[in-house]
Amino acid sequence: MDARHPLDFLTNPERFMAFSRWAAPMFGAIAGVLGLVGLYLTFAAPEDYQQHDTVRMMFIHVPAAVMSMLIYLFLGIASLLALIFRHALADAAAQACAPLGAVFTALALVTGSLWGKPMWGTWWQWDARMTSVLVLFLFYLGYLALRSALEDEQKAARAAAILALVGLINLPVVKFSVEWWNTLHQGSSTLFAAPENRLPAVYLWPWALMTLAYLSAFGSLWLVRIRALVRRRKARALALRLAER
Repeated sequence: MDARHPLDFLTNPERFMAFSRWAAPMFGAIAGVLGLVGLYLTFAAPEDYQQHDTVRMMFIHVPAAVMSMLIYLFLGIASLLALIFRHALADAAAQACAPLGAVFTALALVTGSLWGKPMWGTWWQWDARMTSVLVLFLFYLGYLALRSALEDEQKAARAAAILALVGLINLPVVKFSVEWWNTLHQGSSTLFAAPENRLPAVYLWPWALMTLAYLSAFGSLWLVRIRALVRRRKARALALRLAER
C-alpha cells in the first residue's frame, strides 16, 4: 500500500501542484466573498465619537499590519526549512513570500500614514511601532535584493534565507513595541485583547472579516507564485539537460 502522509504535498512538488491547482482558486474565491462582506460592514459601521469617519481606515490598515508580520513569520519558517532540509519547495515558498509581504507591509505603512495625519497631526512619527514596521519592510526589500543580486541561485537562496532568519528578531519588537515603549499607537483591541479593551462588535466584525480576506488572498497568491516558481525551475532544469546532450 502507498501510505502517504497528509502533509506530503509540502515536500513533494507533484503533490503540491495537484493540491494548489484547486486550493489557489478556492482561497481566491473565499477572499473575494469575505472582502465584499467586510467592505460592506466597513461602510455600514457607525462613525466613532472621536475618530469620526477616519475609523474606517482601521479595517484596511490593521489587517495589513497583521499580515505583514504573519507573512514574515512564514518567510522565516520556510527559510529555516530550506536551510536545514534543502527542500526546493520550502525555498520556493520563501521566495514567493517576500514580494507579497513587502506589498502588505507597504500598505500598512501608507494607510497608517493616511490615518495618522488627521488623528495625530503628522504623516510620520519615529515612534517604536512605526520604525519597527519600517525595518520589517527593509528586511523584505533586503531579501528580494539578495535573491536578485547574486548570480548563483543556491548562494542567493542561502544568503537570503540567513537574512530572513535574522529579521525574525524584529517581529517581537513590532508586536510588543506598544507595551515596551511609549508610542502614539494604542494597545491591542481586537479578538486577543482583554474584554475591557476589545472593540465593540460593530467594529470587530469588519476587522475580523477583512483580516480573513487578506489572509485568504495571500494564500491564493502565495500558491500561484510557488506554482510559477516550480514550473520555472522545472523548465530551467530541462533546458540544462537538453544543453548537456
